[in-house]
Amino acid sequence: MRPPTVGEPPEYVVGETEVPWILGTHLTKQCGPLARASEGSRVLLVEAHDFARRMPYHHHKLTLVFAAMRRFRDRLRRAGYDVTYIRTDTFAEAFATFFEDNPETTLVTMRSPSYRSEQRFRGLVAEAGGNLRVVENELFASTRRAFDEWANDDGRFRHEQFYRWMRRESGVLMTDGEPAGGEWNYDEENRDVPPEDWEAPSVPTHDHGAITEDVSAWVREEFDTWGSDELGTFPWPVTRDQAREHLEHFLAERLPVFGPYQDAMRDDDWAMAHALVSGAINLGLLHPMEVIERVERAYEEREDVPLSSAEGCIRQLLGWREFMRHVYRQAMPELSNANQLAADRELPDLYWTGETRMNCLSETVDDVQARGYAHHIQRLMILANFATLWGVEPSELNEWFHATYIDAYHWVTTPNVIEMGQFGHGVFATKPYVSSANYIDRMSDYCTDCAYDQDATTGTDACPFNALYWQFLDRNEDRLRSNHRMGLMYSHVDDKREAGKMDAIRDRVVDLHDRATEGNL
Repeated sequence: MRPPTVGEPPEYVVGETEVPWILGTHLTKQCGPLARASEGSRVLLVEAHDFARRMPYHHHKLTLVFAAMRRFRDRLRRAGYDVTYIRTDTFAEAFATFFEDNPETTLVTMRSPSYRSEQRFRGLVAEAGGNLRVVENELFASTRRAFDEWANDDGRFRHEQFYRWMRRESGVLMTDGEPAGGEWNYDEENRDVPPEDWEAPSVPTHDHGAITEDVSAWVREEFDTWGSDELGTFPWPVTRDQAREHLEHFLAERLPVFGPYQDAMRDDDWAMAHALVSGAINLGLLHPMEVIERVERAYEEREDVPLSSAEGCIRQLLGWREFMRHVYRQAMPELSNANQLAADRELPDLYWTGETRMNCLSETVDDVQARGYAHHIQRLMILANFATLWGVEPSELNEWFHATYIDAYHWVTTPNVIEMGQFGHGVFATKPYVSSANYIDRMSDYCTDCAYDQDATTGTDACPFNALYWQFLDRNEDRLRSNHRMGLMYSHVDDKREAGKMDAIRDRVVDLHDRATEGNL
């Protein structure tokens, strides 16, 4: 596995009195302290449980994290490492135990992406009388220093500019200094909807074994979780070998049709042709550059992989994932509580129950309940779209995503949900990503079996997205009308006002709020 492709990799050694401390999201031997430690050296892993009690996490999320940690522990022990594995409530207790037994030791760990985690860990280690060395996190495709040298000084960032810079610096999908195929971005070719008779590729499965079964049962008894607790709906890899199998399956079976249908949504088809490796990447079981290189190679060596599929996948990893990580660093702590549209409504109960007559929301929440996953367009254009139109306070939606998705961590969800999903800050989003039912009808088959009429705006059976969309523009006019990207939308608002339709739209939204309170939405 190669180090970060953009920026100089860190140079350091792990000394004889230093012990690699491997976080639960850094489960790798291919980079970081373990890659620099001698074979058979001491290693620390801490399974702290208090975090799992802070909110109703998805059962599968906790099962994934704890099972992956225990399987990684066993892998290291089979390889001859002297692993100290501490199960306890808090990191403070773990450090007290470890340094009581190892008073002259310095722990070495990669920096966690989460805000202020380094300061918190340093404080806890110091309280335990120990020493901690924090090194660069190599589980990304770029370094912090490289991004900071590239970034503008105005505090605003643009993903497309960053993505092109990453392509140039890394050489990925580049030919003689130009993008492969002559275009940087094939997003317009990623918006097809499959025909009715299209069958999605199969989803890879794994024989997880006794450890995962035991962890699943323990999580069920120990924590107040949400979502399915059945391993039959747990498709996620918990070891590096399983993660590599997942990747190979994607490359062979799913990548050729990933691109065209990347943004499409279908009833009863939770996976479509998506890679399903985000959880493994965010745990360290796969390196993003490992995935990027394999996708690029598949495009170069196989005739069945179109450039739109390869570029669409690479854009998510080399571009978007890296961009989210760095924007989070730059915009915290203000980003976590940003709310520039002053949204103040509570998250509707339907996000937890799935009980709604809106088929798109019901099916999407059911997907998340079953597996702790729904793909990126369901996240943005169903879940975040509705919450934004409804006026949900952004931090509430952020907490919901953090709790319910197996690949969600604070550094992941905060820029994606608060900024991209709800236009909370303005650090990179240039407009709200909201839509009426028209987009959902065009990109999915949800509306076909829905109780609501996707073409109606007012009336008892009118799709809620429509009235909510126009009322959102109406109530946020002072903030949004001057936005050059909103001009067409507000010309339609003017048309509705001139036609005398806005009062009925506002009344419909009041009715929808009442229905939600009654549990009849």
